[in-house]
Order: sequence, then C-alpha cells, then structure tokens
Amino acid sequence: MESSSEGVARVGDGGVVEDSAHTEATGPETVVPGPVVQETVVPEAVVPEAVAPGVAAIAPASLSPSRAGDFMQCPLLYRFRVIDRLPEKPSPAATKGTLVHAVLERLFDAPAAERTAPRAKALIPGQWDRLRETRPEVVELFADDPEGERLAGWLVEAERLVERWFTLEDPTRLEPAERELFVEAELDSGLRLRGIIDRVDVAPTGEVRIVDYKTGKAPRAEYAEGALFQMKFYALVVWRLKNVVPRRLQLVYLGSGDVLTYDPVLADLERVERKLLALWEAIRLATQTGEWRPRPTKLCGWCDHQAHCPEFGGTPPPYPLPVTLPVRAAESEGGAQGRMGPG
Repeated sequence: MESSSEGVARVGDGGVVEDSAHTEATGPETVVPGPVVQETVVPEAVVPEAVAPGVAAIAPASLSPSRAGDFMQCPLLYRFRVIDRLPEKPSPAATKGTLVHAVLERLFDAPAAERTAPRAKALIPGQWDRLRETRPEVVELFADDPEGERLAGWLVEAERLVERWFTLEDPTRLEPAERELFVEAELDSGLRLRGIIDRVDVAPTGEVRIVDYKTGKAPRAEYAEGALFQMKFYALVVWRLKNVVPRRLQLVYLGSGDVLTYDPVLADLERVERKLLALWEAIRLATQTGEWRPRPTKLCGWCDHQAHCPEFGGTPPPYPLPVTLPVRAAESEGGAQGRMGPG
C-alpha cells in the first residue's frame, strides 16, 4: 500500500511513554481476573518508601502494550517495573533495536530519491552518538571493551539490520503520515491506553496501515497471535481516536527478513478491548491488595530482578502503596468496614 503524507493526526503532547515498539514482544497469555469484591482499607496500612533511590512509587494510571505484556508474562515483573520502578541494565539487543529504529525514522527526513541503504548506514554513527547523549547508561554496555572491538561488531550488526530492511520495503515509494507517533485514548471505562507507533502510512484512498519494526526474528506460526497483540492494541487506540479501523497491521522482522501482515476487522478490536478491560481489572485488584504473584517461565533467566524474586530466593521490596483487603479478609481481622472505588 503506497501512502500519502496526509492521514492520522498526532495525538497527545509527548512525555515519557513506555515504548513497546522498540522491544521484542513475547506471546501474551489470556488473563482471567478473579471476581470483584467489596474492599476495605486496612487502617494501619503503611506506605514505605520505594526501593529505587529518588523514585516515588505511583499506582498504575494507564496501559501500554509493553506493560500489558509484562503483566501477562509475570505480574511481579509488572510490579517491579511500574510500581517500584526498579532500575534495569540496558541490554545490547534492546539498545541495538533503539538505534535501528532511530535510523529508519530519520531516513524519511531525506527526499525519496535519496533514501538509500548507504545513506541509512551513514546515519548510524550520528544516531549512536545521540543515543549516548540522551541515555548515558548505554555507554556501560561497552565499558569493558577498551579497544572497541565489541562495539565495532555491534555496529556492523546494526548495519546489517538496516540493510535488510531495504529488501523488505522500498522507502522511495513511501511517505509516512506519521513516524514515532505517540497515541493515547481513554476508553468509556476510564482505562487510558497509550503507546508509540513506529510508522503510520495512509493511502490516497484513506486506508491506514500501522507498521512496526522488529530487530528480532519472526515467531513461529503458533506464536503469531501473540506477536500481533501489540499491533491490535495500537489499532484499537486508532479506532477509538479516529473512528477508523486500520486496513492493515504490518510487522517487519529485520532479524529474519520476514513481514507479517494482518487485516483487522471491528470484531478483532472489540475482543482486544474486552481483554484489556479484564487485564486492567486484574492489575487494579493486585495494586490494591499488594498481591503480585511471580509466574516462572524460561524468560526468567533474562530478568534483571532475580535478587528480588521469591522464585530465585529473593525478597520483594516492601510494597510502597497503601494496601486494601477484600471484605472477607478484613472481617476476619476485625478491620473497619467501607468501600474503596477504583484507583
């Protein structure tokens, strides 16, 4: 689908937003929250300070694709990232993805005829310098590489990913309506959805295509639905904002040279909305009760928070938010009666 420069308008005013587009998603699982019960505040609830130095804990107020994926992967991981906001070390793979995304975004600043592979590769050093300035923590990735050999190899890998993109799409025929588009929409329920879309194309006939770049490999067929969850999330937000169902969702896998496409229908987006509402209810209840259960998977080996995880013999930091308990539990402890609405 060729695109015009007119289309989806930018929504929101920027700010710090969790960007799932720059991370490799795992296949979300279906979450079935428990029943909603009347709640009561525990009078003696204590709000200890957050563990992360200088960071105040806050209750979740919105949902992005990456954080939704975190909760479905492991509720305790969600807590560590969203509520405790524990620091995490940058990884070479994720940082490489951020770099490649920046290059592909900036390439469209050039006239169509000049969007070539050599020009794109020439952007890498400058974008790497910019990334080090805006995120100084990435410098430590190569702190033990005084000769720069690992860094040189890492940059070559980034070049290969950029080059591969030209075998999958022709940027000289594309005029994106939006790049790195921040979107935010509030559902009728009050749930706020937000995220950043890598690219939005709009055809002269008005059809909208949402495109996301992945620097990893395409998933096997049985995991394709999980990979599309993020894209359907974005499609839902665009539909709620513009009352337009995107014509196509497109995942471009630079690691394997594959392109995964899906043409959603309204029923798809309605199903995603119901799933997100159920997910948010589960998050709300966990936030109020302080019960964030770990869910061990093979991904635990890459988790930065093993020292705080019971599955690895660790202890979570003191819960930094007020705790409420279901009425039944509070009555058994002689607690006061009352009702607390959604946070």
